[in-house]
Amino acid sequence: MLKRLGVDLREMVREQFEYRELMYQMTMRDLRLRYKQTVMGFGWAIFMPLVNTAIFSVIFTKVAPVEPPVPYPVFAYCGLLVWNFFSMSLKFAVNSLTSNANLVTKVYFPREIFPLSAVLVCLVDFVVAAAVLGGLMAWYGIPLHASLLFLPAVLAVHILFTSGIALLLAMSNLFYRDVKYLFEIVVTMWMFASSTVYPVDQIEGRLGLVMRLNPMTGIIESYRSVILYGTLPDPTWFAGTAAVAFAVFLLSWLTFHRAEFRFAENI
Repeated sequence: MLKRLGVDLREMVREQFEYRELMYQMTMRDLRLRYKQTVMGFGWAIFMPLVNTAIFSVIFTKVAPVEPPVPYPVFAYCGLLVWNFFSMSLKFAVNSLTSNANLVTKVYFPREIFPLSAVLVCLVDFVVAAAVLGGLMAWYGIPLHASLLFLPAVLAVHILFTSGIALLLAMSNLFYRDVKYLFEIVVTMWMFASSTVYPVDQIEGRLGLVMRLNPMTGIIESYRSVILYGTLPDPTWFAGTAAVAFAVFLLSWLTFHRAEFRFAENI
């Protein structure tokens, strides 16, 4: 079993390296298609987090006030920025195989390219929208800290976890078309079970426990720690989140790779 696992891993890594140019071309194709014939273009990557930040700022500063460690608009925008990368990656990944049926059935290459390119396109949006977070921090007088040096590690965990779920969803939707409908419900519930718009340390009871066990809460809070609070993430919490992200990615990738031979007949 371990021998087969090692063979599969070597084959998977080798294929991704060999087809890296195709990955780049698919990502650029999807990026161009995303904003083709739109007036705002990359402005949409900024518009939605800003609108949601404005809405939640009214709710959680006027209607049901919360007290985060930093001004609420910055707190909320940071959480929504991280969440949008995750949710939009999954939204585009879930249909990535079924919407490319001709390529899946006629040409051989690693099919992981489709959901992973969806994640990479959303990563570009994430970077663009992050510029607004920098502007909000400057507006509210939040300084930059040395903890930002840890940001690449947080981003790597974020990408690993997102990619793992994207692979799983794309494959599941190919075999069971109900997945794309259930996805919208689950991702909405998942958002409110994460610390996207309210501080996790102010939530008690079962919801608080669910939020703390949720890998996305660990990822969101890690971003806030290194960017807004000037501290490193809690080492135990971050290590646990990283372990879950790596396990999800590896298991999803292996399952996806081993099921590839059945994709054409089910599409």
